[in-house]
Amino acid sequence: MKKIFVLILILPFLSFAQSVKGNFSPAEDFSYAFLYKATPDGANYVNRGKLDSIGNFEISLDSTVSPGIYKIVYAVPPEENNFDFIYDGKETVAFNFSYDKGVEFTESEENKLWNSYLHSMDMVNQTISNYYSKGNTDEKGFNSIFKVVKDTQLAYEESANGKLVSAFITANRPYMPSQYEDISTYSKHLKTHFLSQIDFGNYLLQSSSFLVDRVTGYVFNMVENPSSATYKAQVDDIAKTISNNNLEIKTSLIEILWQRFVSMENHELANYIADTYLLELANLAGKKVLAETITSYKNTSIGTKAPNFEIASTQNTTNLHDLKGSDYYLLVFWSSGCGHCLNELPKVKELLANKSNLKVVAFGLEEEPSKWNQEITKYPEFLHTIGLGKWDNPIVKTYGITATPMYFLLSGTKIIMAKPYAYEDLEVVIKDL
Repeated sequence: MKKIFVLILILPFLSFAQSVKGNFSPAEDFSYAFLYKATPDGANYVNRGKLDSIGNFEISLDSTVSPGIYKIVYAVPPEENNFDFIYDGKETVAFNFSYDKGVEFTESEENKLWNSYLHSMDMVNQTISNYYSKGNTDEKGFNSIFKVVKDTQLAYEESANGKLVSAFITANRPYMPSQYEDISTYSKHLKTHFLSQIDFGNYLLQSSSFLVDRVTGYVFNMVENPSSATYKAQVDDIAKTISNNNLEIKTSLIEILWQRFVSMENHELANYIADTYLLELANLAGKKVLAETITSYKNTSIGTKAPNFEIASTQNTTNLHDLKGSDYYLLVFWSSGCGHCLNELPKVKELLANKSNLKVVAFGLEEEPSKWNQEITKYPEFLHTIGLGKWDNPIVKTYGITATPMYFLLSGTKIIMAKPYAYEDLEVVIKDL
């Protein structure tokens, strides 16, 4: 789980100013530290600090910088190279950072408290793991371990009382059985308890990475070698746990799960999430673009029949589903004004020269037909059709076209078999046909 680094801001009554400062090592690997104010919807840029020759930077914070969760972004891509902290307006935040060791806060009692808490809980969890891995059934030892768990948690909750970090320590409260449990019973209760302490309506938690880490941890890390049925059950648990009263954060977290399965090319689970939860949530939340993206993905998932469209040529007018006579069809979305397309189409022509069992359907996305008419004469082997309006053409949304060229390999019955991202991927897909 990504660790959330926390610091607090109470409006200052003293005359001194606060700052965020740190050291990045090795200095030559970094240039700037970018400061953002995090919100449940994203992050807003605040300022940046340029690193000196030894990796130090400092960003001054005045009274306009309000309490909350902040992010330091230190490299690209920003979504993968950042960490959270809480700013309370009283404390200067100082830290050391390296890729090997991560972030270590040297100033800011709240961030240091959070890191200390996480370290302590890691040690406690290791003790629990060691107890079970050795096959122990000693109830006295069991009770002793969980007394340490309880005492540790309570001590940190007391230390965090009145501080913003309290929301995180409370949300992370571990399961503590009242009597001996074997490994099977303990694991079952641990899973049941995993989300129970979280207030999904808490603004600080929503603004941090905590909820994302917790939800993705539950779905992807709770069960070893999960099946599709297991994944579906885990997703169902998440959806049931988060009330629709917290519609924005629920939609956001369910979307993140959907995106994870999309990136894993697990079309079954991605479409399960879309059909069961996400499409409805997107519509309720008024997220039209998300709803369209989900629908496009469903339309073009591997194993789905490709959406139909009219194919008008000088010979006749037909449609995609009525095409016959070929074992495979390669659907290519392109444009005569696209340099990548003009570079790749000749390669596609050459690649398929000896593939008599495959027919190309070239769908031109165009503002007007004149240049397209010239270009298609170079590819008499292809079956051509034009989509005027270019990006506003309805087929663009139906197929989720975000760039050209875009490829879809179809079976003879127009079932989508592959979606090669680039020409090099297309070469691999076509090779064994």
